[in-house]
Order: sequence, then C-alpha cells, then structure tokens
Amino acid sequence: MAKNKRNINMPRPNIMWLWSAITLVIIGYWIFNNEESAPVKSDWAAVEQMVADGDVEKIVVVNRDEARVVLKEGKPEVYKERDLRYSKLPKSGHQFYFNIGSVDSFKADLEKAEEQTGNSVVLTFENEKPWYDSWLMGLLPWVVMLGIWFLLMRGMSRGGGPQGGIMNVGKARAQEFDKEDPNKRVTFKDVAGLEEAKVEIMEIVDFLKNAPKYRELGAKIPKGALLVGPPGTGKTLLAKAVAGEANVPFLSISGSDFVEMFVGVGASRVRDLFDQAKKKAPCIVFIDEIDAIGRARGKNAGFSGNDERENTLNQLLTEMDGFQTNAGVIILAATNRADILDKALMRAGRFDRQIEVGLPELNERREIFDVHLRKLKLDKDLDRDFLAKQTPGFSGADIANVCNEAALIAARHNKEFVGKEDFLAAVDRIIGGLERKNKVISAHEKKTIAYHEAGHATVSWILPHANPLVKVTIIPRGKALGAAWYLPEERQITTREQMMEEVASLLAGRIAEEKFFGHLSTGALNDLERVTKMCYAMVVYYGMSDEVGSMSYYDSTGQSDMAFTKPYSERTAQQIDDEVRALIAKARAMAEKVIDEHRDGLVELAELLLEREVVFTEDVERIFGERKTENGTDDKPRAEGACTLCRGAKEEKPSKRG
Repeated sequence: MAKNKRNINMPRPNIMWLWSAITLVIIGYWIFNNEESAPVKSDWAAVEQMVADGDVEKIVVVNRDEARVVLKEGKPEVYKERDLRYSKLPKSGHQFYFNIGSVDSFKADLEKAEEQTGNSVVLTFENEKPWYDSWLMGLLPWVVMLGIWFLLMRGMSRGGGPQGGIMNVGKARAQEFDKEDPNKRVTFKDVAGLEEAKVEIMEIVDFLKNAPKYRELGAKIPKGALLVGPPGTGKTLLAKAVAGEANVPFLSISGSDFVEMFVGVGASRVRDLFDQAKKKAPCIVFIDEIDAIGRARGKNAGFSGNDERENTLNQLLTEMDGFQTNAGVIILAATNRADILDKALMRAGRFDRQIEVGLPELNERREIFDVHLRKLKLDKDLDRDFLAKQTPGFSGADIANVCNEAALIAARHNKEFVGKEDFLAAVDRIIGGLERKNKVISAHEKKTIAYHEAGHATVSWILPHANPLVKVTIIPRGKALGAAWYLPEERQITTREQMMEEVASLLAGRIAEEKFFGHLSTGALNDLERVTKMCYAMVVYYGMSDEVGSMSYYDSTGQSDMAFTKPYSERTAQQIDDEVRALIAKARAMAEKVIDEHRDGLVELAELLLEREVVFTEDVERIFGERKTENGTDDKPRAEGACTLCRGAKEEKPSKRG
C-alpha cells in the first residue's frame, strides 16, 4: 500500500521539456553541421602568388571590405595535397577569403599582378547581409510556430478546472477548506443566533466526531442537509462553521461552477467532485446556490430546449443516492429558492433534512450585534437592546451593514466613538436612502408633503391595531420626499382588523391632501400600490372575504402550476375586484372618520413638521395623547418603509406576515 501511495503521489513528467530538448538539438545541428566545409582565411600576398600561378578563376568583393577567392576546377585538390592546412578546403564556392582596406587600391594591385603574369581574373562586386540575418529569417517562422504551439499547450493545461484548462474542463473546481489558516477558520461561536439551525447542523458534525456512539444504536448519518432561507441570513456562514468544526475534509463549490459552454461538462464535473469526495471519505461537500443546477426538470426558464442543466441534475441525483452508494460523503447545500428545486432532489435519501435559516428574532439580533460590534469603538452608554429593537426584519448581513454604516457616519463627523444617533442614522440611511436636504421643493409642495405625512401619523396613532409611529419627516431621502417611520409588532399571524387599519393608515395621506387642499397628487403612488396588493392578498390569498369565501389561490409550491390559466372563472374575478374595492372603501371611511375627529391635531402636527422637518413620538403623544392599544404598549419595533411623495418610490423592507 505504501509503495502504491508513493507512486500515486510522484509528480508526472512534463512532456514540454522533452519537446524543448528536441528543438535545441535540431537548431544546434543546423548551426554547426557546416563546419567541415569552411573557407580558409588568407592575405593578398598569398592570393597574388595564386594569381601568378594561374589558379584563380574569380575574385568576389563582398560589401567592399572582404575579397573571396574562387579557384579553378580541380585546383582545390591540388592545394589539399600540397599543404595540410588546406585539408578541409571546400570543393565548391569560394575557398579563400581576405580583408581589403580600399577597393581602389585592391583593383590597382590586381591589375598590376595581371599585367606582370599575363593571367586574367574575373572581378565582381556583391552586397551581402550578415549570415545571422538569413539564419534568423529562416528560423523565425519555426520559432513562431513553436511558440504558438507552446502557448496553446500551456493554456490547455492551465486554463480551467483546478489545475486548468481544456484538458481538465471536466474536473470539478471544488476548493478544499484549510483548517490551519486562522483567517479562514470559522466556528459555531462566530455564528450568532440561528440556534435551531445550529442544533441540526451540529448533530452531523457530532456524528463525524463520535460515529461509534450512533452506530451502536443502529443510526445512520444523514446523507444531506439543505439550508434554506432568505438572502443574508447566514447559510454560507453556517457552512463555514461546519468546515471549521468538523475534523474531516471539507470541499466547497458553487452551483454555477457546474455550468459550462461545452456539452457534458456539468455531469463530468459532478462525477469528478464525488470521486474526490470518495477518496477523502469521510468528507463533507458544500454546494452553494444549488438552485443553479437543481431547478425542477422540464421547467427551466426561457424554454430554450437545452437539457444540459437537466443532465447535470440527473448526474447529481445519481451520485447522491443512486445504484452506487457514497458511504461517508455528506452533502450540504444552500439556497434561497427552495420552491423551484426539483422534487427528486428534495426527497429523503438525498437531502434528509431541510434546515430553515430564517430572519433573526429579537434575542438573535442582539447576539448578532454583539458579534459585529466587537471591532467598533462604541459609546459607553450605547444600549444594544435598543439597537436590536430598532432592526426587526433585518438579516445578519443587514445588521453588519448597519454597524459599518454607523462607523462611517461617526468618522464622517469626526467623532471619537460610535453612538446611538449614528446607528439611528445608519438604519434610516439603509432603509430610506441618502438624505437630500438640497433638493429644491417649492413652499406649496412642502406644505402638501407635511399634511400628507401628518395624515399618516394621525390615523396610525389613533387606530389601536395600526403600526405605532416612531417619527415623521419631510426631509427628502432617496426617492422619497417625505416619510413616516413605524415600529410594528413582530407577530407571526396578522388578523383582518390589523390589516384593515393598516390599509386605512396608508390611505390617510391621500385623504388629508383631498380635505385640506381639494386636489389629488402623484404623491400617494407607493401608498396606493401597497393598499391594492394588501387588499387583493386579503381576498385571493387569505380568504378574508364573505363574497368570495374561504378560498385561497396562492401557489405556495412555487412550481407555477397556475402560470398559464387563472384558477378561477371570470365571474369570480369580478367578485374579487368588487370585494377589493369594498375593502378599500371601508378602510377609507375609517381613515376619514379619524381625520375629521382629529382635524385640529393633524393641522398642529403638519405645522410642526413645516417648522422642524422631523417630529418624533413624544411630539405626537403631546398632541393626541397617549396611544391606546388592545394588547398594551407595543415595544418591539421595526422601521417600516417610507411613505413617498414621488413616482417610482422606494419600497419599504417587507413586513413579516403570517
């Protein structure tokens, strides 16, 4: 076994070195293969004697500085026999050469020798490039061809896959987690909140660490766990914690890494991924964003007819629980779109567990703040419970963004510590957008905005089931020209009365404009959009209509079974429209009644807004008195989105609905 292991780990010889050696041998032979036929260097005295003997047929003057002597036919053999120095004299071409100082002097000397001896010699002149020029020009095409071939082979071996390229295009691009790197190591202590999810996932880690305890009872390790939840809730962070806690190899890969332009590559990479995992078993494989390849078969977006993604999914299904067993290989996957995954992928035996990673509750948000506040220089009086209450509906990524934004705001104002007001400004900045105090607004528009926002604040404060108010502002922020900030209760279910009063508070801004100015504006666009969606949801989804009845046309599976046809008749559609209008009319009557009864308070609040631009809960309570609720004081806040007075308004962060 040890011998085989050493052979497996030995580096493979690189064939590129062999080709390089062959190329050098060819070039060397080309350069030095003509050594035997080299001409002999001489001088004018020796050549003059050759002319006198009648042995010279022609002298060629090259580049006006070198004379080359060509002997008559048969004379080279005579010189070879006469002197050993001439044993390698060429039989053809020129046999001797010598340098001349001046062409005119050389011609004169040659003519004089011819007159004295009576022998004539042909004299010619030539211009010749250096030998290396022609050699390089002849070699250059071969060098270019070899260079291109070398680059292509190098690219094919390094361009893709873990070791590269087209030759390894079918190799999986999984990265193995390095537990020794302290900068990458994440443990469960670093994951705040997510207590239920951590219990589920830690059981898998415990099984890997203490497998005999489970096997004695006949228990089998889960083959896979699917982490499901909204974006930013910590699914990938939880997987990193598993990698840091488990004492087994951890391979990480993205779902999009299986997608390639070549046919069959996805399935090949799936096979290679599981081959790597089997060799390292027991092993954990994490596939992030698995919906990239796990979409329900036959329902791919676009109906392109390309089944490459389906082939990849089929191979994944086979590897996870097919004819061959993958003992010791555990699959973790993460997605925020579990509703579009294939049913075969979700069944027990492939993903035995679906772990819900939802938005953090109050206590969990407090723990998340504790994690992200460690690196900040904080004010000693900062209340972390207050921060947790101000951010319901925020994910872990949102909270990290709030902490960073608060630090940036404090640094922008040259503060030594990050304080409470910096965090409140950060929450406003993230939800509502950047303040735009320099935006040009006319006096009439500003007054309209003030009465619009005062209408929202008045109705939401008086109605007991509406969301409690935190502050009202007419300072433009993002696309909004004004905003009313609410802190609704974090509830799991919502009653019809609560939804109706929330609709009434949304309509209050438009009603205030009508009653005080006698005209309508585009400022209620976002309000009307939310009102319409909420009322249609009450009738079509929640069955809160007496006429339509206790029926729901909501498709919770996400499989788009009702994509092409309406699940109800035209008569029912008319009933739905009528019921929606009736609900809106009822909510409008509620809002009008409140505004008529508290008209003076609304005017006082609007004028205060025009004076201060921002009004808080204390001011509203002073004007209207203590807020009355059926369930006592509502002290679990979340910043609802802004009511806006412009087209294309920014939506609020979505409420948590039951």
